[in-house]
Order: sequence, then C-alpha cells, then structure tokens
Amino acid sequence: MEAELGLRERKKRETRQRIADMAMGLFMARGFENVTVAEVARVADVSANTVFNYFKTKEDLFLDRQDVYVDEPSRVVRERRAGESVIAALRRDFLEALEEGDWRSGLNEGADVVIRLINESPSLMARMRELAERREERLAETLAEATGADEDDIRPGLVAAQVCAAIRRLTADGIRRKLAGESHDHVVRDIRAQAGLAFDLLENGIGAYGGA
Repeated sequence: MEAELGLRERKKRETRQRIADMAMGLFMARGFENVTVAEVARVADVSANTVFNYFKTKEDLFLDRQDVYVDEPSRVVRERRAGESVIAALRRDFLEALEEGDWRSGLNEGADVVIRLINESPSLMARMRELAERREERLAETLAEATGADEDDIRPGLVAAQVCAAIRRLTADGIRRKLAGESHDHVVRDIRAQAGLAFDLLENGIGAYGGA
C-alpha cells in the first residue's frame, strides 16, 4: 500500500511538473497574455480540468515555484550556522547565489526573459507584488519566532522589510542592467560590490549615512 501511494504521488509530481514546463515553453515563445489554459492542456496532453486540479490560476502556472520564493529568506534564517547573525546568514546566502548563478540572486540564466514576460503582464506584476508582501511577512514571522519577540515588538517586521527591500533592489538592479545589454560578468561584479554596501548598512545601521 505504501509503495502504491508513493508511486501515485510521484506520478502526480511528474504530471504537475510536465504541465508547468509545457506552459512555460508556451509563455516564453508567445508571451503570458497570449496563451490560454486550454492551449497548455492540449500541449501537455491533459484536460483543462486536470490543469486546474494542479494550478488554481494561469498565474500559478507561470509561478509554479512561488512557495519556494516566499519561504527562501526564512529558510536561510532557520538554517543559519551556529553563532551566525541573521544579516550575516542572508549576506552569505545572497553572495553564494550570485557566484553560483542561482535563481536566488536574480541573475541566473534566463531570468531576464522571465522578468520581461512579467513586465508585459499586469496580472503577473500584481501577483509578484503579492508574493513580495507574503515573503516579507513570512520572514517577519520567522524572525519573531527566532528571537522570542512578542506580538507588539516592531523589530522583526522592520528587519524583514529592510532585508527584503535590499535583496529586491539588488536583484532588480542586476536584471535591469542585463536587460540593457551589459555583460553578465560585469553585472555580477558590480552587484557583488553593491551587496557588500547594502548588507553593511543592514548590519551596522544607517545612522551616520547622509550626515552633513
């Protein structure tokens, strides 16, 4: 019975991934707004109802890994090394992602194409704003749990807002420059330097910044 259930779950995961992959191929070829769920179903050789069994909306088809995106900063905090501060862990993770070309840095291969598709779709842009809010809220909750903060403590929310804003600005800047045609190596080098400045501000505070 357990083996049968395991096989069934694996087939479900494989079907879900196949639908998402087929959908992304169509979106990249024709644009998000120009593809229907019925077309995705036809290419994936399933019914439209099957697509909606796995994905509630067309936006979910495009953003099939949204749960990972929302939880990523929280995961870094939960898995930080012994004695490592929250900011130190997030700095290390961002720089590692930048060096590895991982999606967490926003500068992975193909990220510029995905961002272009998002920018062309009002519904995807709205969903990305929603996911950014959820990501910040999730991190605030994780920080509150990690520090034992009570519900009136404003610090977890403030730290989460600043961290998420810094990472969002770094990735947006890198993607903007890649879309403008700058070389990948040049962009990565500059974003690495900017990340150092950003995380230094987060780590040391902004009190002296802009002093006359």
